[in-house]
Amino acid sequence: MSLVKNQEIQLNIEGYTAEGNGVGHFNGQAVFVSGAAKGDIIIAHIIKAKKSYAVGIVKQILKKSQDRADIDCEYFRSCGGCVYRHISYEAEKILKKQKVADAFSRIAHLEIPVNDVLTCEIERYRNKAQYPVGFENGNIVAGFYAQKSHRIINSSDCVLQPKEFSCIVEIVKKWMTEFGISAYESETGKGLVRHIYIRKAFVTGQIMVCLVVNGDDVPKEKELIDDLLKIKGLKSIVLNKNTEKTNVILGTECKTVWGSDFIEDVLCGIKIRISPLSFYQVNHDCAEVLYKKACEYLGSAENETVLDLYCGAGTIGLSMAKNAKKIIGVEIIPEAIEDAKKNAEINGIDNCEFHCGDAKDAVKILKDKCIEPYAVILDPPRKGCDRQVLEYVAEMNPKKIVYVSCDVSTQARDCAILKDLGYETKEATPVDMFPKTSHVECVCLLSRKDKYPLTKKY
Repeated sequence: MSLVKNQEIQLNIEGYTAEGNGVGHFNGQAVFVSGAAKGDIIIAHIIKAKKSYAVGIVKQILKKSQDRADIDCEYFRSCGGCVYRHISYEAEKILKKQKVADAFSRIAHLEIPVNDVLTCEIERYRNKAQYPVGFENGNIVAGFYAQKSHRIINSSDCVLQPKEFSCIVEIVKKWMTEFGISAYESETGKGLVRHIYIRKAFVTGQIMVCLVVNGDDVPKEKELIDDLLKIKGLKSIVLNKNTEKTNVILGTECKTVWGSDFIEDVLCGIKIRISPLSFYQVNHDCAEVLYKKACEYLGSAENETVLDLYCGAGTIGLSMAKNAKKIIGVEIIPEAIEDAKKNAEINGIDNCEFHCGDAKDAVKILKDKCIEPYAVILDPPRKGCDRQVLEYVAEMNPKKIVYVSCDVSTQARDCAILKDLGYETKEATPVDMFPKTSHVECVCLLSRKDKYPLTKKY
């Protein structure tokens, strides 16, 4: 008999979903419960009931899991960011390692060695935050969205963000309140300030404040600048124009109203220029761990060409430049390519070249030019690679593929495709770029199978 809404049941929590919810079974039906820990015995209140599954909330904990930990954030139950603040970090690392192994096993049908999770600091690690701004009960609010909604949880201080970010958010809220500056309303498309977007370079300490606005300018700009100048490390204040009725946070136009157009950081010994639209890993220290592992997988390529697809601002390719004769980077976002070229220039790296274009088209051009890279670095967006990209890569016949991904499910899918194209996934290493959230980064090494000799296929 299927569960019904508002029913209360005793439930043993057996594990976790990919999104971080606890999962148990009642009369063979799966029940998903947020905030539950593996090993808990709970009373669950059912809030949604379908034929094949149900969703519940914790009404009472009858027996606590040994993995449970004290919750150190007052917003955890309402904010949609963290999902694992209620369990120990050791337990979190184990489940994230299992998440990677399960993805390769269930999606790709590949049984591969999965290394222990690599990690760094688990608090205050984010170097970027985007705070939606709204108006509630007569007050300006800013914070983060509640899970699966656009309701803003008013929470300027997040324990994943640097402390300076909280100060900046409070300054902007006070400025908006004092001068009657409106918050954007998604329903009507009216209002001015949409997001407070902040970036910090952890090595240099430089900070960029970017207001995403529904217009060209803001009133009382000087007053805002004067208040923000109290922030130590401030180097840039930027307005980003976004007048579209969209959930996309940033528009394409930026205007610097104080200081520099960019901030600078150092990653793996490489100076990196970061502009508002640049991609840059949000966890600096774990990014270094990730790139060092990718470089280890690449090995020595000092006499070889390496193709870096989805190269962004060139960070991963530039970090590998000393290991290769030549790095060719490809990225579809023009601003990112300009940043990559500038990053190569300011570091005096002359064996990297960067091209703007769609990965599929760029790889075809390189293939048609008979360029045979020794290795290909893949670091695609969350959706993974188009099959045609993978086919073109395989036709270029690299000896190795180093695949970096922020979504192990699409990575596993692509590795299954690459298996059919002649590449064996040797091992995977999870890197916890996002502690306390459901996400985990993963880098894996693929090698050309012996039966696919290194010969031209085109």
